[in-house]
Amino acid sequence: MTTMTETSARFREFKMPDVGEGLTEAEILKWFVQPGDTVTDGQVVCEVETAKAAVELPIPFDGVVHELRFPEGTTVDVGQVIIAIDVAPGSGDAPAPAPAAAAPVQEPVEAAGSGDGDAPKGRTPVLVGYGVAESSTKRRPRKGASAAPEAAAVAAAVQAELNGHAAPATAAPSVPAQAGAQDGGRPLAKPPVRKLAKDLGIDLATVVPTGKDGIITREDVHAAAAPAATTPVAAPAPSQAAPEAPAAAVVPASARETRIPVKGVRKAIAQAMVGSAFTAPHVTEFVTVDVTRTMKLVAELKEDKDMAGVRVNPLLIIAKALLVAIKRNPEVNAAWDEANQEIVQKHYVNLGIAAATPRGLIVPNIKDAHDKTLPQLAAALGELVTTARDGKTSPAAMAGGTVTITNVGVFGVDTGTPILNPGESAILAVGAIKLQPWVHKGKVKPRQVTTLALSFDHRLVDGELGSKVLADVAAILEQPKRLITWA
Repeated sequence: MTTMTETSARFREFKMPDVGEGLTEAEILKWFVQPGDTVTDGQVVCEVETAKAAVELPIPFDGVVHELRFPEGTTVDVGQVIIAIDVAPGSGDAPAPAPAAAAPVQEPVEAAGSGDGDAPKGRTPVLVGYGVAESSTKRRPRKGASAAPEAAAVAAAVQAELNGHAAPATAAPSVPAQAGAQDGGRPLAKPPVRKLAKDLGIDLATVVPTGKDGIITREDVHAAAAPAATTPVAAPAPSQAAPEAPAAAVVPASARETRIPVKGVRKAIAQAMVGSAFTAPHVTEFVTVDVTRTMKLVAELKEDKDMAGVRVNPLLIIAKALLVAIKRNPEVNAAWDEANQEIVQKHYVNLGIAAATPRGLIVPNIKDAHDKTLPQLAAALGELVTTARDGKTSPAAMAGGTVTITNVGVFGVDTGTPILNPGESAILAVGAIKLQPWVHKGKVKPRQVTTLALSFDHRLVDGELGSKVLADVAAILEQPKRLITWA
């Protein structure tokens, strides 16, 4: 799919590309440029979040930013224009920016005339996200502009009523059916204001606009969310005795709950986990193991000059132990092909490592981990974790995994029942490593102990095979020398 279009010899448009594998939308997280800024070919102009990762988008040509079509926080369909670039600045008057694309236009609209009766009136088709097609170089006047006096009159009348006064005579002209609405009945508000209203549970049709041209502002929404706190109460007449009553406390809904839109990475995770949990029959087995010798090995490797410059920790040895266990039991490294009703045996291991990030849990994987030496595996683990924490993991880094490790021990958790990453056959959960009393050589001694949990797809991994894999990992962690004798 092309990501740019030419509106003229001077102006070029850049579309939201498909930055993943068949993704249909992305959220604009941050703009790095503003209208009037000069950009060059390859310069990053914005950061977007897809269902798989956060990605920076470079512009493919030189010029000056003419218009940003969407504000930050907007979810945009792949193929929609997000930025317009003036590639020949100074060569003439720039056309007016396209109408804001906060709300997609679903129906064709009549082209606006010049007001002298000579302009043609026809129905011009509209593409979602591209604004209204112009029949001339003049910008189509905003529909809501003609309703601005009436909207202001309505606001004045309402405020006068609240203050206990009669509405002024000028408030009598015809009142539109809906304050702050376009001709089609949709209230005028910018995307951030619409989001605020949605979060607060406010219907924009009930909000009185105070902004220019009848546009609803953030202050209008906040006022509608807490009417008891902002609405003045008329004092009783002197001849009336007003009974004293305690004022009822009104707590806005937003003070009792927070609503977080589910989109991007978090939405993809939710859909994938539900699909995995209710598609693959999960079985989880557990084993508790003495890893004292593994911890000693980690301490020794940290001092080894061959491991200089790489991070050495228990996860490194656990990852290597799982790779050896898979080599001894290759049938576990497989996938279920539902369409063809086949078990697909993998002769390579792309080892996934579950990583918690500010945008949610992601599972990048180390490609061909089975071929890596211990120093190479350590370097790959370090790079994977750093990239994930920085939010720079690419969609390609999360594709094609075969088995996964999730280290819940870093949170002080003993173990868990992990859900399979979609398309994979097994996932190993590693619990916290703790000093515990343990029977060692016939005596109770303090030893470093942890609990491992292996979940696997019972369609292709039976209990015997799953048990062998888990037992092999435990045996290696108890006696790390098996990394040499079993490799």
